[in-house]
Amino acid sequence: MDSEASANLVRSLLRESGETPWLEFKCNNADPSGVGKYVSAIANTAALHDREEGYVVWGVEDGTRRPVGTTFDPNIAKLGGQPLLIHLAQMLVPAVQLGVLDGTINGHRIVVVRVPAAAASPVAYRGERFIRIGESLTTLQGRPEERKLFAKLDKRPFEVRAAMTRMGEADVLPLLDYPAYFDLLRVPLPENRAAILEHLVADRLIRSETDGWTITNLGALLFAKSLERFDSLSRKAVRVVVYKNDDRSEIVKQQAGDKGYAAGFTGLMQWINDQVPQNVHIGEALRTEVKMYPDVAIRELVANALIHQDVAITGTGPLIEIFPHRIEITNPGRPLIDPNRFLDMPPISRNEKLASLMRRMGMCEEAGSGIDRVHRLIELFQLPAPHFGVTDGSTRVSLYAHRSFAAMDKEERVRAAYQHAGLKYITQSRMTNATLRTRFGLPRDEYTKASAVIRDAQDAGVIVPDDPDNKAPRHAKYVPFWAAHSAPSTGVQREPS
Repeated sequence: MDSEASANLVRSLLRESGETPWLEFKCNNADPSGVGKYVSAIANTAALHDREEGYVVWGVEDGTRRPVGTTFDPNIAKLGGQPLLIHLAQMLVPAVQLGVLDGTINGHRIVVVRVPAAAASPVAYRGERFIRIGESLTTLQGRPEERKLFAKLDKRPFEVRAAMTRMGEADVLPLLDYPAYFDLLRVPLPENRAAILEHLVADRLIRSETDGWTITNLGALLFAKSLERFDSLSRKAVRVVVYKNDDRSEIVKQQAGDKGYAAGFTGLMQWINDQVPQNVHIGEALRTEVKMYPDVAIRELVANALIHQDVAITGTGPLIEIFPHRIEITNPGRPLIDPNRFLDMPPISRNEKLASLMRRMGMCEEAGSGIDRVHRLIELFQLPAPHFGVTDGSTRVSLYAHRSFAAMDKEERVRAAYQHAGLKYITQSRMTNATLRTRFGLPRDEYTKASAVIRDAQDAGVIVPDDPDNKAPRHAKYVPFWAAHSAPSTGVQREPS
């Protein structure tokens, strides 16, 4: 072939043994009318067999796989007076980006057409879908393989798709911060490349293909030395923006990460913590600076933004914005559950493999416990209740700097009462006037202020009495609306969470 890489591809295809339905060899069959059917069949079959792509090869005997040469040239072939490649572009649905290689092996001209695997839906040619069964081409409609293919395409997660393909073995590791992988998992670094690759394959960070190695989206997102090297993922880098004021009128500084999420997480959190304003505390003898927000709460929320983002949304990634009196953490995509229920509902992640590996590496809490921990820390620091919401199709969490009870507005107080009631409930306890006073830092003689917040929260429908028959206000206990016996199970939307 014209290059060593192309020649290696053909040699590897020639070595394939047994039935390879995603691979079709032709001697000198140059009939353009059948090419569209084969492209449809190879695309669908490759997807069914978990391949990134399949191939149609001209100039090779099918049985012996011996190079014999061909005169077929898809670049100049025509069908009905129309150039073949233009015809295929019009008649294949969804569109298929074919790759054509043309060269020689052992003096014989060989042509290879690369066919990407079907992605979102099966590929049809002139309205009809085809598939390879063994080495036979047939229509897909009505066959058991059709149901299997639809199920596979529906379930193929973003993480296992290819970020970079057709790489030599020696080219994979220089792109990945693999020492960070072993360090985060607390596993000794293997002494040879083969053992390193074996570990990365086991966690689906990379995989071996017929024509070389593939780095998956999971591998690149977590361990890329530079996300800029991966065109499809470069905009998924985390961006941090620091503002001078509490609006977005003036940026003080900003930083766009380039490392994979796991490889760069420690550095990212250090940079964020260095930008967060601090409260000054004047003691009897010393002036000390205290963190405005709990470090662990910020860490957990940033990790959640990475895990729960909708990675299918292109052109944007997680964003952390730091203002003098608040932090906003935004990730692309609407949440899969009501933000009002983040505290009690089991988490649902779009990116299970990403989430699982990040938890194994200790980057965030076990499933379902992270948001609980955030709420506990916020209450411990006696900060205003965080706000969880949806803005322009993205999920945003806002943390607020300390404000006294008197400085909080009604909505903030009610939100704090609702979240406090929820935190008490999931820890097998109940909210009372006394626990709410502690939450707000109110002395005992200001119980009427806590009572007013409880009434407002009940009026807003976010808390209810634990025992509706209790007539003694002094002993009243409260639970969030979703814990009430009569609470609806789904579809509840409440302000002000």
